Amino acid sequence: MKEKVTVSFQIESDQRDWLEAKAETYNLANADKALRVLLDFAMQDGDDKTIFETIRCTRC
Repeated sequence: MKEKVTVSFQIESDQRDWLEAKAETYNLANADKALRVLLDFAMQDGDDKTIFETIRCTRC
């Protein structure tokens, strides 16, 4: 297992709620774990162009 580091960043409250709901649905330890799952998926299987160039401006 790699070393975990603590970071601080801001997300919207509905994003936090969604992460918490996914953690509960999939029996993950917490929202932190849900976020790590998402990051691992994006890093391993995600397409950078799709992730970062597709416009999803839901809060603009």
